[in-house]
Amino acid sequence: MYSLDINFLKDRPAYQKNSDKKPGKPVQIGDLRPVYLGVGIGLCFPLLVASGWLFLQTQSGNLAQEIAKLEQEKAELDSKIGNINKIQKETIAIQGETQALVTVFDQIRPWSAMLQDLRDRIPALVQIDNIRQIAPIVPTKGEAPTNTAGGLEINGFASSFNDVNDFLLSLEQSKFLKSSESKIITAELVDAPLQVDSNRSSVPIKPPKIVKYTIQSSLTEVPASQLIQELEKKGTVGLVARIRSMQQTGVIPK
Repeated sequence: MYSLDINFLKDRPAYQKNSDKKPGKPVQIGDLRPVYLGVGIGLCFPLLVASGWLFLQTQSGNLAQEIAKLEQEKAELDSKIGNINKIQKETIAIQGETQALVTVFDQIRPWSAMLQDLRDRIPALVQIDNIRQIAPIVPTKGEAPTNTAGGLEINGFASSFNDVNDFLLSLEQSKFLKSSESKIITAELVDAPLQVDSNRSSVPIKPPKIVKYTIQSSLTEVPASQLIQELEKKGTVGLVARIRSMQQTGVIPK
């Protein structure tokens, strides 16, 4: 059999009063600094984000103003560059036209100078009957021009073949002709033309034999600016003065 052991002393008022008088153990609250620190850090993050956002907005506005300013300057520079390019194109066109005119002018061969040169070179027993200018040969497509200055064909009479050869050798020394392209085309003995004198008797006279010749030569392509001394010797004063004037301005190199 089990026995029950019941203590009724705890139910007594005196015991309960004594129990209530016993002091309880105090509750330990710990250090709250970590909590405060966490709260402070938590509040700092929104402030930093807000400050960064304001800073970025300010910088973005400044950059937008700088970009607008740079775009305006770029537009102004593009306009100035366009004007400069236009002026350069016009200048190049004018220079091209001027150079073309100078080139044509520098290729002038005054007939007065060339005829004087022929008079100075013709032997005593040679006569010039006719001088014909030969036009430049126009090259076909894809071929280089052989002579852009043209040439001369001289027809006349000489007392002998040696006189014709002497005339050719003299022409080869001319500054206005190409020595390598000077040649005798024809040379043949013919009767000398006689002039009929009505005051003399009509007795027939046998004409002497003379040489009828044809000489061809090409004009030199050396610019007139390089023939100034020769042109001066032949009395071409006007052309020489114009060439020297253009050399002083730099249009034609010295």
